[in-house]
Amino acid sequence: MKNLKELVNKDEPGWDLVKEWLIDAKNHYEILPKEISRAEAEFVNAQVTTRSPMGAVIYETGGILVDHGWIRILGSGSPRLDRGLMEWNKGKTFENHGDAPGFLLVADDVIGGYFAINGGAFGSQPGNIYYLAPDTLEWENLNFGYSGFLNWLFHGNIRQFYEPFKWQSWQEDTRKINGNQVFQFYPFLWTKYDCIEDLDRKAVSAEENYALTMDMQKQFSGE
Repeated sequence: MKNLKELVNKDEPGWDLVKEWLIDAKNHYEILPKEISRAEAEFVNAQVTTRSPMGAVIYETGGILVDHGWIRILGSGSPRLDRGLMEWNKGKTFENHGDAPGFLLVADDVIGGYFAINGGAFGSQPGNIYYLAPDTLEWENLNFGYSGFLNWLFHGNIRQFYEPFKWQSWQEDTRKINGNQVFQFYPFLWTKYDCIEDLDRKAVSAEENYALTMDMQKQFSGE
């Protein structure tokens, strides 16, 4: 495990690159403030340098909200997104800091979809971002790495990506929950339904939803 000084890269900080992407971002975003001691702890536990965009996001932010809070990019944790990236993954994708996880959760959305970096669990393209879609319960390869993922969130057509899942009052409803909650639908999104407006929804903890999603995903995949 490298220490903080070994991981901080002052010559080529990845945060400068992230800020360049944000300058002309087409999609709404909000950078959440970090707490220095928490950011340093999360950053060291991640064992990535600040030269990498992921390391920069962890070290420089409490997280980033995209599209009015619809998508939450995990950083070091903040009152409105009270989950550090490594804190959230511990016990889910690895047991002890320093382990090499099969995948690493890096972001999620308000409908219970999860974005993860493939560490080998999803096949032959390690480093790619996969999305666990709440309607299929399958990990889908998005065919880009973490840097491409950020670029897509800031500049891409995420409206089209989520078009079937946005109900009329989604912005108002999203403002009422915090970053540790997601909306759970009934009937569930993986069942057959005509329109998302017809489904009942309630806010539940992301922890509860993730556990349920992974349990159902394993059942659907036959594991």
